[in-house]
Amino acid sequence: MVDLYKAEYGFDDLLEIMSLLRDPEKGCPWDVAQTHESIRRNFIEEAYEVADAIDRDNMPDLREELGDVLLQVVFHAQMAKEAGDFDIGGVCTDICRKLIRRHPHVFGSSGHLTDPGQTLELWEAVKREEKGQQTYTDAMNGVAKALPALTYAEKIQRRAKRSGFDWPTVDGALDKLREETDELSQAIRAGSGVEDELGDLLFAAVNAARKLEIDPEDALFRASEKFKKRFAALEQAAGDKLSSMELPDMIVLWDSVKGQVMG
Repeated sequence: MVDLYKAEYGFDDLLEIMSLLRDPEKGCPWDVAQTHESIRRNFIEEAYEVADAIDRDNMPDLREELGDVLLQVVFHAQMAKEAGDFDIGGVCTDICRKLIRRHPHVFGSSGHLTDPGQTLELWEAVKREEKGQQTYTDAMNGVAKALPALTYAEKIQRRAKRSGFDWPTVDGALDKLREETDELSQAIRAGSGVEDELGDLLFAAVNAARKLEIDPEDALFRASEKFKKRFAALEQAAGDKLSSMELPDMIVLWDSVKGQVMG
């Protein structure tokens, strides 16, 4: 039975608590009812909350959110154990073996490396060998489709870059961005292919961000936050007249507040 009054708990305690929560007779009905699919989104949300705590440099929150992520790992492992698929020991074994395999410069005989870039290249080379990725397309197909679309596009582009299929400078990416903008305008006028052309435009924007070494997810998030601040200034300046204003008047007011709210 779980000790309810311990000053500190360890990993084994977490496993025991999770096992009890999933017990069909003594556990929690909600926990018992869950499946890998039903809590899939929870895992994604918890990972984002970890990222948010890091962005805010809030160590107490980071500690808490890492615990929530660890809970998701243990939750999935417990369900897999019940189904006879694997257990948490298997999860730990696999990740330890992977770390050893992908760090031959530490655990093997490939020689010590001091350049982080070289170690990353070695990691990727071992990874491709493990997964049997013989072509660049194989590597692209290995990108998880559950990633946010901007991140997915960036990873696809980075794997294409390995073949040499990449603009030498950002100028080529910007030219392509302008080309895709024109093609979107043409599609809108023609009344067909708009979604495809919009997708191409977004893909080209990600490519430009990659060439500039800017995270497109971060850039879009910051742009959204900036828009919120500027809209708040617009609404405050307009007062109760905003809902009755014509768009041209709103734009004039927007331009006046835009310079006051930079980010």
